[in-house]
Amino acid sequence: MKEKYGFDDLVEIIRTLRGENGCPWDKVQTHETLRDSMVEEAYEVVEAINNKDMSNLCEELGDVLLQVIFHSMIEAEKGGFTLEDVYDGISKKMISRHSHIFAEDVANTTEEVLVNWEKNKKKEKGFETQTQVLESVPKSLPALIRARKIQAKAANVGFDIQTIEDAIKKLEEEIYELKNALNMGEEAIVEEYGDILFSCVNISRFLSLNPEFALTNSSEKFINRFRYIEETALSKGKTLENLTISEMDELWEQSKQ
Repeated sequence: MKEKYGFDDLVEIIRTLRGENGCPWDKVQTHETLRDSMVEEAYEVVEAINNKDMSNLCEELGDVLLQVIFHSMIEAEKGGFTLEDVYDGISKKMISRHSHIFAEDVANTTEEVLVNWEKNKKKEKGFETQTQVLESVPKSLPALIRARKIQAKAANVGFDIQTIEDAIKKLEEEIYELKNALNMGEEAIVEEYGDILFSCVNISRFLSLNPEFALTNSSEKFINRFRYIEETALSKGKTLENLTISEMDELWEQSKQ
């Protein structure tokens, strides 16, 4: 073991693991078998940030870097792109997207920076319509995040609700439509329920909130309040099965205090 390893060391370690006398597991990995790991590692980075755990963040960023190198090496072995191509690509993208720094565009605010970013991205991708821009938002994204990005890109060309009050009114309309759809079959219910979620995401944009984080916080709050109900019941020698729904509701209200 070295006292300190560098980037080239990490690349060589993975190359050894993938080599003829390497690790049986590492040797058989593909883009597809590693796909879920990339998503999981990214979420673990987010978890470390949320917990303000910098030691864990350092570790999790290493895991993400490992995934980047792994995928690049798998592709290089097939005669495709290399790790150097990844460096090159992201460097050129950062220069191109920051045309207010590396070219003649002007951007004095974060809003102007984002306008330039989207303009340059559209040009790079060869998109001729804004619909193509919306369609380019990956379907593999979590649905709430994808909805927010789609709405934001539509808003870039002026297609947007104007005020938070209008956004809330739209949500109320969608709830009313769901009520009407309850007797119209599953397809209609799914459609109207989806519209409610889409409207909720729209509200999050006006409040500058990340809907994924907001929903995660609500889930954690639910668990904490549920814990209070169960622990209170157990302290009285009861289980949740022994409680009536009205007793649970009473404890739920207590948990809010």
